[in-house]
Amino acid sequence: MRALRFIFLTLTIWLAGLGAATAQAPDPYAPGPHLAVRLVAESATPKSGGQVTLAYDVTPQPGWHGYWQNPGDAGFPAKFSWTLPQGVRASEPLYPVPTTLLIAGLMNYVFETHYTLLVTLDIPAGLAPGTQLPIKLRSNYLVCTEEICVPEAADLTTVLTIGDGTIEPATQAQFDGWRRALPKPIGMAAAYQISGKGLRIGVPYPATAPLAKAYFFPLTTGVVDYAAPQKVVRDGDRLVIDTVATAGTSAALTGILRIGNDQGLFVSANPGTVEPASGDSGAVMADGVLWGTLIALGGAVLGGLILNIMPCVFPILSLKALSLAKGSVDEAGARREALAYTAGVLVVIVGLGAAILALRAGGNAVGWAFQLQDPRTIVVLMLLVVVLTLNLAGLFEIPTPRFVDSASGATGAFATGALAAIIATPCTGPFMGAALGAALVLPWYAALAVFAGLGLGLAIPFLAIGFVPALRKALPRPGAWMETFRQILAVPMGLTAIWLAWVLGGEAGVDGMTFGLLGILAITIVLFIAGRRQRRGLSAHWLAGVALVGVVVATSVVIKPQSRAAAATVDAAKMVFSEEKLAAARANGQPVFAYFTADWCLTCKVNERIAIDTDQVRDAFAKHHVAVMVGDWTDGDPKLGRFIEAHNRAGVPLYLYYPPGGAEPKVLPQVLTPGLLAELAAG
Repeated sequence: MRALRFIFLTLTIWLAGLGAATAQAPDPYAPGPHLAVRLVAESATPKSGGQVTLAYDVTPQPGWHGYWQNPGDAGFPAKFSWTLPQGVRASEPLYPVPTTLLIAGLMNYVFETHYTLLVTLDIPAGLAPGTQLPIKLRSNYLVCTEEICVPEAADLTTVLTIGDGTIEPATQAQFDGWRRALPKPIGMAAAYQISGKGLRIGVPYPATAPLAKAYFFPLTTGVVDYAAPQKVVRDGDRLVIDTVATAGTSAALTGILRIGNDQGLFVSANPGTVEPASGDSGAVMADGVLWGTLIALGGAVLGGLILNIMPCVFPILSLKALSLAKGSVDEAGARREALAYTAGVLVVIVGLGAAILALRAGGNAVGWAFQLQDPRTIVVLMLLVVVLTLNLAGLFEIPTPRFVDSASGATGAFATGALAAIIATPCTGPFMGAALGAALVLPWYAALAVFAGLGLGLAIPFLAIGFVPALRKALPRPGAWMETFRQILAVPMGLTAIWLAWVLGGEAGVDGMTFGLLGILAITIVLFIAGRRQRRGLSAHWLAGVALVGVVVATSVVIKPQSRAAAATVDAAKMVFSEEKLAAARANGQPVFAYFTADWCLTCKVNERIAIDTDQVRDAFAKHHVAVMVGDWTDGDPKLGRFIEAHNRAGVPLYLYYPPGGAEPKVLPQVLTPGLLAELAAG
């Protein structure tokens, strides 16, 4: 019956369109074309051997609509016919999230307002600068109102010239906006189950994340009844979508999950068991941005607060706090320094958050501490920590502004806060993972608020000391012991430098680590000379600063990334993670413990040492035949990044336990114990 309705409606709208064209039937709209289409290149001068993005930019006339890549029960998507220079290849177009249009019981997936498709051109290598590349596109499309449909065509051209790939700032901003409208990947953790005519889809989604106008737009055809109503229910950290199936399948079911206005997630669901939602109280009908932001913000504040006990942050906070206890700063000065310290923290943390959001908007799968995936960043951070270690040990004093032990102004406090935030980036702790994961699906302004909450949590101890005189009075009185305490604090800072050298070796190899150690030697010599001058009552001399900058720049220039052989980093009892291995193990009914780590993630390494790589856990996993899979994200593998993102995390660590029987994975806390893992293995 549905097939007859489809044929009848299709013939009706086509005959109506032809009748309007031949019999001059009354048309309340302006003459066609009814879609204003243009072709825009992100760069007019792409590099040889590189890529360039083209925008197929469409503005429908009021009352008309174009079609999504799956048009639904009627219509058809735009068809592209390219005429390209030899060697140039065009990708399939990427679509933004559509809207629904129900006419005569048939569901259409359409665009009723401005929309933009993005196409990537691969440019062949070996083309000389100045070579022109004429690009031609003929697109055939169907444009409709609720009463009539008209097939139209557009002939579009542009000319590219091989150059340096420069992108104008205004064009970059425009394309960033178009990319933000594209659905983001959610990974392969979703599942679906068909029972009779019922179709149930389970999609991982943070319980704290906002959701509005939830709807699943299927890309896989012939499985979902497009016109059937969809019921979307929250059930903890997942969404359960119940609708009607038109046919069974054993293949993956793909589609776009709308989570808000012009926001969507790409979902690929595999057949499996999807438990019904525990209740309907979570049915999604209202926008939860404010509530989701507040919950994520609270988690971020707690996570930032915990970062203060990390070995690289604690020495800085301790000395800065004790500087206020010396009594040389009045109440107003203490508050001013506390605010300046907080400002320094927020500038770094919010700036890092903005960079993450911008890169993700451009399609990159990056997360917290993404900058540490570049060994040049590691070596700069390592040299900075070495400088702080030598300062704490008493080899030299940092001239104004004093980054660590200054009590003489807001400038030093601001720099100290910024420094603490920079050094804290390799760390994650409890509450941070869920909070930053929720930020991935929040609007950009709400996501920035979550990052600001993380910075505020990091700054809270010093804020409290600056604004509460009783806390300052409770601190130990100044004395000779402070010099000894300062030298003791050089130990955890030095251990941090050693750990960063190890991370550098993992990312840049033995040669990279050697260059880093040479940089440490050069910096030590410079600071030793500067310290001797200071002990004679002289200044450290501006040449020392120039020499330090020169050493850092030279060392970072010679450091080169080295491709990692992941298999070599995993012991015989573990497997290198891949989605294919995970699927195979689960298909065999084997329980799986999958963890995702990086050499630069201090929390990851601590968990591995005290929990994962212990005899108790190894024995428990072996006894119960638990497959252990390791995903190494040190070099920022985008495929792993998308998988991590699919589990609502903004970075590592991520710990997943898949019980036997195809059940949904358990997302484990970011602080592990051997007892927790052994208990999971025992069931």
